Amino acid sequence: MPTTSYRQLWQQLVPRYDESEAKAIVRMVLDMRFGLSMAAVYSGGVEQLSADRQSELARIMHRLTAGEPVQYVLGEAPFAQDIYKVRAGVLIPRPETEELVDWISPPDTPGCLQGTLLDMGTGSGCIAITLAKRNPQVRVTGWDLSPIALSVAAENARRLQADVTFERRDILKGGRSEDAKASLSLPPSKGWDLIVSNPPYICEQEKSAMHANVLEHEPCEALFVPDSDPLLFYRAIADFSMEWLKNEGKLYFEINPLYARELTDLLTRRGYTSVETRCDAFGKERFIKATWKQPEK
Repeated sequence: MPTTSYRQLWQQLVPRYDESEAKAIVRMVLDMRFGLSMAAVYSGGVEQLSADRQSELARIMHRLTAGEPVQYVLGEAPFAQDIYKVRAGVLIPRPETEELVDWISPPDTPGCLQGTLLDMGTGSGCIAITLAKRNPQVRVTGWDLSPIALSVAAENARRLQADVTFERRDILKGGRSEDAKASLSLPPSKGWDLIVSNPPYICEQEKSAMHANVLEHEPCEALFVPDSDPLLFYRAIADFSMEWLKNEGKLYFEINPLYARELTDLLTRRGYTSVETRCDAFGKERFIKATWKQPEK
């Protein structure tokens, strides 16, 4: 079987991806699946793979050239110095979400959080698990409606030795369980100290600007909201949090930069204070933080 060079590999992914992204995808495959550093790659490591490993690489490249996301092909994705299992039906963790987690709990200040934390729409569990690992004294719960996502999140928590409780709950129905007899998983003190969410926030009209590999493979229910109601999930979570956040509790979101002002107004109108937005590494308003103060009686 003829061997393939690094250059030939990334060139297979152009023009589906631009050159820099194609190279990044191939580097990720060579590193995570074949253990090849870039020094090894430039020293002919790809060409020196055994025939069996060359065949495995060819199968991977076939799936990649067909547009399947590299994380699904490999079955895993990096996030905050850990590797998370992912598969079709589960949103792939993004670098921007790492920035949100670092805002909530900086990696150089472990143990900075206290009390209880709820991750609404947990997906792979990357937010909940990372925060639990950095703050083992915090009681962390993750909710999602997708059984597939919850199964993957639980597997990730076991692998990464994080103490997180995962439950199937519907954000748009106030956290109602699919089990009508189940009660909300609230701590004895009746509330959370912190609620965080990276909910669906991409409007249908934005699809034309997105990569085909995202549109064709990642779960639409974890990505999109109707054009007529871009704040659908934020409004539901903000209303829920008004009832279930403790006094001075914090609410964090990853957001669509197009609706940062509207979301700020929504939170302010509902009585949240200290509403603050923060930009991501590309200078886009991507995150928001707010504090809930219980109304005086």
